[in-house]
Amino acid sequence: MTNIVTLFQRAPAPVLVVAAILSIQIGSALATFLFPSLGTQGTAAARITLSAVVLLWLVPGSLQTFWGHFVQNRLLLLAYGLSICVMNFSFYLAISRIPLGAAVAIEFIGPLGVSLFASRKLSHVLWVAVAAAGVVMLSPITNADMNVSGTLFALGAGVGWACFILLTGRVSKNIEGHGGLAIGMTIAGILVCPLLFAIADDLASEPRLLLGVTAVAVLATALPFALEFSALKRMSTRAYGILISLEPAAAVAIGIVVLGERLGWLSLAAVAMIVVAAIGITVTEKADAETQNPVDE
Repeated sequence: MTNIVTLFQRAPAPVLVVAAILSIQIGSALATFLFPSLGTQGTAAARITLSAVVLLWLVPGSLQTFWGHFVQNRLLLLAYGLSICVMNFSFYLAISRIPLGAAVAIEFIGPLGVSLFASRKLSHVLWVAVAAAGVVMLSPITNADMNVSGTLFALGAGVGWACFILLTGRVSKNIEGHGGLAIGMTIAGILVCPLLFAIADDLASEPRLLLGVTAVAVLATALPFALEFSALKRMSTRAYGILISLEPAAAVAIGIVVLGERLGWLSLAAVAMIVVAAIGITVTEKADAETQNPVDE
């Protein structure tokens, strides 16, 4: 463990963020191999539950303070846990029907919409319009190869992501550090517990399935959490935002390499538009903030 911490501390912060992005997308790709055995909903439920266990272990004191925080913020934390459920279930239902890169790109409309709602600047409106055009290009409206329900589930994941972002701001004000995330994921795990009963026998009788779910939980939650936590200590939020904007492109690459997926030129152009829009919003948002709050020389 000490060697891993030392490695995180020595590695350049941008490398850690890119590694986190790749880890999340590899975890999502591996999850698709569990769908035939555990079902999409069963895989999502198992991933959420194991992720909760991992976060409770990683975040000091979150288990001990769980009940006290829940009593004080029960409605907020229930909504937070529900947003995590919607985000994860919708995304898994999406990638069971459409390519991983397309699902991640469409899902990105959630955080872009939050940025638009928060700023209402003309530049942001234009960037979101570019992203929306990309989503339309990825949808069955213009792309006959794209599954209708898969596209809708990806949009649902985007709505869940947007709610998650908005609620994270409120949760972080009430609960110090990353304890709120650990508690929210735990509540999500409790909410999906009934779905675990349907796959409990499969997990108990086939250790490879339990190992697979554990790998997905570590790759999609624990490892990126640790990587990003270490990176954010040593890099600006602007640089972080730009790197995170590359996630749809990373998802396309992982889909090609791991899952053998292929996207046509129209779909690739659409993903590129969404990535450019995400980077554009990040750059203009931080530039505006620096203009309004200049740092004294």
